[in-house]
Amino acid sequence: MLQPADMSGKVALVTGAAAGLGRAVALRLAGLGAAVAIADISAEGLAGTAQEIRAAGGTALELILDLAERANCDRAIAVTLAEFGRLDALCNVAGVMKPGPTTEFSDEAWDLTMKVNLEAPFFLIRASLPLLLESHGAIVNVTSCAAFQGQAYFAAYCATKAALTNMTKALAMEYMKAPIRINAVAPGGMMTGLVGGMAALAECDRDLIGRIGSPRGLCEIEDVAETVAFLATPAARSYHGACINIDAGVTAD
Repeated sequence: MLQPADMSGKVALVTGAAAGLGRAVALRLAGLGAAVAIADISAEGLAGTAQEIRAAGGTALELILDLAERANCDRAIAVTLAEFGRLDALCNVAGVMKPGPTTEFSDEAWDLTMKVNLEAPFFLIRASLPLLLESHGAIVNVTSCAAFQGQAYFAAYCATKAALTNMTKALAMEYMKAPIRINAVAPGGMMTGLVGGMAALAECDRDLIGRIGSPRGLCEIEDVAETVAFLATPAARSYHGACINIDAGVTAD
């Protein structure tokens, strides 16, 4: 018998929740009944997300922190536990995308991309695993269609998303016999703040850049958020080690 997608009485932590996909995921999980801890570096953005959740009758805990700092990953889990006493879902949504010609790509941009896109999910997962095993919970990592195709001028971003996708599968194998579900969602291009970074490509080869998109256009944020939230719920009981592509056909070939 199918279970409804319900998070009543459960707690979810969503990173990157100040805007874009992270905000949409947090709102969706709150709508399903979860108390939501929302993490981001933007205090103003988090306040807006929390206000929306509370206005709809939900519960939100704002965690204003920089996940590029490793200690903040442990802190996010500890504060969530202290506030709610449990954790049922971890949604790693936060990400940075800094495109540009490889010869001009700075050490700082490389380090930030690795820390936010790959290291933060790992250290958040490491800290949350004991709680999620106890609650029979779920981990949902947001990767990208960039994990499955070469994209000109996005070498660092592609590297992190491919690694996060395979890390998801490795963790799913490690915890194959444990009461936890570990999955990923790989979106295509969406109209989020990350798209603003495309300005750095103004002087690059437009033909190569055009190969990244789909003739169907950008993906809807709400469609991706719905899938991320679903995988966080007990209704996704048979999903483990999956990576669901939502990219308007970009990776169909």
